[in-house]
Amino acid sequence: MLRLFVALSLPAEVKSQLAALAGGIPGAKWVPPENYHLTLRFIGEIEAWQAEEVDHALAAIRAPRFDLALAGIGTFEKAGRIQSLHVPAEPSEALGRLQRKVETALQRVGLEPERKRFAPHVTLARTDKAETFKLVSFLQAHALFRPPPVAIEHFTLFSSRLGKEAAHYIPEVEYELA
Repeated sequence: MLRLFVALSLPAEVKSQLAALAGGIPGAKWVPPENYHLTLRFIGEIEAWQAEEVDHALAAIRAPRFDLALAGIGTFEKAGRIQSLHVPAEPSEALGRLQRKVETALQRVGLEPERKRFAPHVTLARTDKAETFKLVSFLQAHALFRPPPVAIEHFTLFSSRLGKEAAHYIPEVEYELA
């Protein structure tokens, strides 16, 4: 079984700008900078033969290159508690179109449709054990965070191996954008 997801990888300079935000919140579990990415579609556990079909489906996608703009700090909450901190991507027609093409390709090879609405972001930390007031002051301090836009020239099929501290993400295949 392989645990897979489709994502945009980020250049080193953006990863270091994101990493510079990390820290100062006791109880937060920060994502290691090498794991920063923007998920287009989580696939989950599939058999090797299905992974091959996924690869063929993704390789057939034709989409233009585009610029990705990240801006501000966002949160995902569950039952009124902040579960995670992230940097949202600004909505763009090209990003939305690429994500829909990935979704369609994966459904064509028999994967279940994604239930969650696409909310493009880069996760910074899991925060269910952090104090709310610390999170709120972090949000206020970094609300204007805005790295320069990133040229996106490909998307990637990653495998994920669960580790003790953090998952280990391995880029399996890169798919060029036109």
